[in-house]
Parts: sequence; structure tokens; C-alpha cells
Amino acid sequence: MCGRTACTLAPDELRRACTYRNRRGQRRQPRWREGDAEKYKPSYNKSPQSMSPVLLSQRHFDKNAPVDENVLASMRWGLIPSWFKANDPSKMQYSTSNCRSENILEKKSYKDPLLKGQRCVILADGFYEWQKAEKGKQPFFIFFPQTKSSCQEKGEDQDETVSPAGINETSEVEGEAPAEWDGWRLLTMAGVFDCWTPPDGGEPLYSYSVITVDASPNLQSIHNRMPAILDGEEEVKKWLDFGEVKSLDALKLLQSKNILSFHPVSSIVNNSRNNSPECLQAVDLGSKKVPKPTASSKAMMSWLSSSSPSKRKEPDTRDEERDKKPGTQRKSEEALQRWLQGASKKPKTGSL
Repeated sequence: MCGRTACTLAPDELRRACTYRNRRGQRRQPRWREGDAEKYKPSYNKSPQSMSPVLLSQRHFDKNAPVDENVLASMRWGLIPSWFKANDPSKMQYSTSNCRSENILEKKSYKDPLLKGQRCVILADGFYEWQKAEKGKQPFFIFFPQTKSSCQEKGEDQDETVSPAGINETSEVEGEAPAEWDGWRLLTMAGVFDCWTPPDGGEPLYSYSVITVDASPNLQSIHNRMPAILDGEEEVKKWLDFGEVKSLDALKLLQSKNILSFHPVSSIVNNSRNNSPECLQAVDLGSKKVPKPTASSKAMMSWLSSSSPSKRKEPDTRDEERDKKPGTQRKSEEALQRWLQGASKKPKTGSL
């Protein structure tokens, strides 16, 4: 299953992280669907019913768009079928945050969108999963392994016009290929989506479900299910190309992949209102202190700690659609580093 994720990139960083090649081999950055960049709020601790970033074909919104054009959109986590009769999506009687790949064609809520080609890719830094333990459950953060080319650490002599990920801060120019993304490699999970319009009228709501498969061998000790991972640009392209790749062929992409990294994290993530870098930080299960980091964990910490607050949008400390609560605020790179080292946090004064 997948019941909690993290996605901390700012809207413009998400565009760069999703750079793809079109059918002519040209590199392109997907644009945000109009108004959706504002609906997305970066977060270290996203739960169902929040708005999350997804990648999909532009042809779902514009039938005249090129077949290979992708677009970013913000969608509600937890699919609301187009045929849902109530006027309030919170009145759904069952959970649709996940759908099992093996019976996706047996349930109308998922079968209809799938056969219509309504496939999307859910984007996240990674997801959380809970392992049953003697005393309660132990949370883990699970993510793509990070290579040396990703999450590059800023050098002291690096020009100030370079972003935290090591990319020149230049806008996409017509005819000019966007720069390679050297930041955090986003986890790309297969999903299906639908569009529901309130029976009494109102703005259409786009929502999605994460497709799950049996857990890979290295994750079975944590949980018996995992999201269906799309590994690499080619798999993402095939999943999104609903015109060329038919539904039954697309389902063949949904396999357990033994490729993810993970580490245990603090139980602070158990409460979805907690939203800070501490949610992602690796802990030692014996001492609860920061352990010697693995290569991927070190890459993740380097990416977070080298990110300049002036150039990255601070994740909103509010969990969308939940009560307002005091949060935490990143004041500087040094303050963020103290977060990652488990230092005490200072709550904001006043309400958010």
C-alpha cells in the first residue's frame, strides 16, 4: 500500500525534474496546467485527500495537443469516480487512495478510467511505509537510489546564479534545450485518475489512485505491498501514451521492482500534521540517533541541506484540508541542517 508520501520540490523545480524527450528527441519541460501550480503545496508529509503533483498527457485537456506533450497537474489523492452521486467527495464510503493492479479491471471505479486511457504518474521524493514491530509500528522512508550526478552539493566557489541542484537558473527558451536536472530523482508511481463534477454544479475535481503491486524482495520485511514503480523515462512515456499504448499493454509495466532504497525514520511522521525535514531523516533503531548514512541517504541529506531558502519554496506546514496548526520554519541553511541533525525546533508564533 501507499498511504503517505513526501514531495518537497517547488513548482518550478518539479518542471525541471520532469524533463523528457519528445518523439523527435528534443528535451522538453512539462508546463503546469493553468492554475494548478498554486494548488500544489510542497510537503514532507502528504496524506490522502491532499493535493499532489501528477504528470499526464496534455491530450486529456486538449485533444489537439501533440501526442507526446506532457503536463503537470495538481490532483486530489483518493479517486472520486465521475459517476459519484453525492455532492461532497468526503462522503465516499470506501478508500480509493490505492488500487491493486491484479483486480484493477474488476472494480468500476478503476476500470472505467483505465479503459478510457486516464493514466497518470504520481510524483514524490519517496513514500512512507510502516513495519509491524513488537511495540507499535516502525516507519520507513522509501525512495529511488540517488547517484553522484543527482543531489550535487554546492561548492564554495559556485556562482550564486546556480540553483541548489546545480542547474543554471535560466528560463526555457524556444529552440533551446532545458538543462539536465541534477537534483533529487523523483519517485514515479503509476496511477489512474478521474474527473468528477458535483451534481449540484461547481468546479470539476481531478483525483487519482496509486496502483500497487506485491512488494519487491527487499521491501517484503516492511510491507507486503508497494506502489507500482515506473523506472526511467521510457516506462513513464509508455504509461502516459494512452493513444499508442493500449490499457492491457500498459498493465504489463506494473511489476514489482527490486530497485528502491529505504531507511527507518522517526515516529514523528505518524502524525500527518507534522511537516518538517525531520520526517525524512534516517534514525538508528537502537539509539534513535542519526546513524552513519548510506550513499543514498547521504545524497538526500546533501540535497536538503544545500537548498537555498531564497531559491526553494518552503513546504507549507499546513496539511491541506486539515485544521491550522503551529508549524516550523526554516530560517537558513544552518537552521535546516540543525533540523536534519535532530535539533529542537522553534514553532512559529501565531496561527498560519
